[in-house]
Amino acid sequence: MKRIILIYGLIVGTILSVNIFYMVSMCYSDRHTETNDVVGYAALIVVFSLIFFGIRNYRNQYAEGFISFGKAFKIGVLISLVASVMYVVVWLFYYYLFVPDFLDKYIPFALKEASRKGATAVELAAKTKDLEQLREMYKNPFFVVIITLSEVFPIGLIVAVISSLILKRKPR
Repeated sequence: MKRIILIYGLIVGTILSVNIFYMVSMCYSDRHTETNDVVGYAALIVVFSLIFFGIRNYRNQYAEGFISFGKAFKIGVLISLVASVMYVVVWLFYYYLFVPDFLDKYIPFALKEASRKGATAVELAAKTKDLEQLREMYKNPFFVVIITLSEVFPIGLIVAVISSLILKRKPR
């Protein structure tokens, strides 16, 4: 079980980590890049769908084709946890060593995106206030970890629940 959790967790974590580099490069580029939250979350769901294959692999190779919801969920959560922790660690190294000015680039980028999507002056002021609070929170590495983990881990949990419901199979 540990082998499957590590393999699938590291694969998902690697894909998520590559995504970090792409997203940061969008903020640092001068291109007129438009973001789409729906597409972004859909991509995360697709990446985390590898949890399904990890659970199925365990069920078919090591559990003689049978698995309880609890066991499947445990495997799914652990795969998600490995991937999410890898994502957090990569972000911490990348942020503190290579892009410590990330928020200086991200905040104007996010405000430009909000403006492009039709935000009013009041909404832009509220968004600016939220982003400045994020900047303050980013001064504490503990909050950087919590914020970064909360970006991806909940999606992994949802995929783990759905995968476990689909793959559970009791022996006859």
